[in-house]
Amino acid sequence: MGKGKVTRDMILGKAAALFNSRGYFGASMSDVMNATGLEKGGIYNHFSSKDQLALEAFDFAFQTSSQEVSRHLNTKQKAVDKLLAFVDAFESVAADPPIPGGCPLLNSAVECDDGHPEMKLRVQKAMDVVLATLENLIAKGISEGDIEPSTNSSHLARSIIASLEGGIMLAKLYADTDYMDSVAKVLRNQIAAVRTST
Repeated sequence: MGKGKVTRDMILGKAAALFNSRGYFGASMSDVMNATGLEKGGIYNHFSSKDQLALEAFDFAFQTSSQEVSRHLNTKQKAVDKLLAFVDAFESVAADPPIPGGCPLLNSAVECDDGHPEMKLRVQKAMDVVLATLENLIAKGISEGDIEPSTNSSHLARSIIASLEGGIMLAKLYADTDYMDSVAKVLRNQIAAVRTST
């Protein structure tokens, strides 16, 4: 790996943590300079603008969080067990986020809303990936005979991700992971309710 790539990755990692903790509008380029130990020119040598850095930092944060979720899912074979592992992964991320500041999807979705349309689109695309992952797991669980065939995969996927993101928000707001644990327990019961008895 070349020195330029190492520097670029270091900037992304520091910026991802900074933007995820303070927000795009709350973190200045001076903050990025302090975090990285680089001058503005050194940062702009790799990123053309704060916007480009923020977008790529979000991608970095989302990819890092997704790898943690995948690590949990890869320990299971059956789709319904992967669905439960998805809940476990979010519970783990709430307790020990791989990127400081919590869930980058939640943080960026709330902050950008209508204030940063390009970031909003980037977050929507990332959420599409998460929803598709859940929907595919539910559909696969149905085809494997482990989830009731009457289950609406789209509705269940949306319910799961909305609950998990809400659990992360409450856990962060109150600095108490018990909120996330409560949500996770309800979701496990919800998944158990659509699981076929074998």
